[in-house]
Amino acid sequence: MGCPSIEKKPVVIAVCGEKNSGKTSLLVKLVREFSRRGIKTAVIKHDGHDFTCDIPGTDSYRLKQAGAYGTAVFSDSRIFVHKTGTKEREGDLIQLFPEAQLVFFEGMKKSCYPKIEVIREGISKAPVSNPQGRFLIVTDKNPSDFAEKTVGFDDIGMIVDSIIERMKEETKERNDNKCER
Repeated sequence: MGCPSIEKKPVVIAVCGEKNSGKTSLLVKLVREFSRRGIKTAVIKHDGHDFTCDIPGTDSYRLKQAGAYGTAVFSDSRIFVHKTGTKEREGDLIQLFPEAQLVFFEGMKKSCYPKIEVIREGISKAPVSNPQGRFLIVTDKNPSDFAEKTVGFDDIGMIVDSIIERMKEETKERNDNKCER
């Protein structure tokens, strides 16, 4: 009888750490490298505060200010959606990127997602994330200070290799769980 069709879902990796530790800078390098390798990548940034996501004076901004629950602007090459939040969960946001093979969360340090923690000298002293799922620490500190595998900020190849290994493990687990052998 064969395996049932396997739902194609992106692998999710959280990149977390203290404020100003270099999470976004690291993600820019990672996204650039994954894009170069042809891996479709999305990033969802968690913000613990409110933020402005539209430009004052634009039509979409004016319509949202007038009371629209949501606005969207689109062209052949881009989509922008501004919607009033309704306590969405991470899974709801991941579904916004069905074509992605890899979704990074920036933040989510308390989650159980597989995660990379960024620890920078002068910013953070020790890991602050939930250790469950943490598989890599990117740091400029002494690697012997940590129990997990560590790499430096410029070791993008090693970081990407670790993420690809994690992607393979996740895919294998999904396949093993969906198909009796």
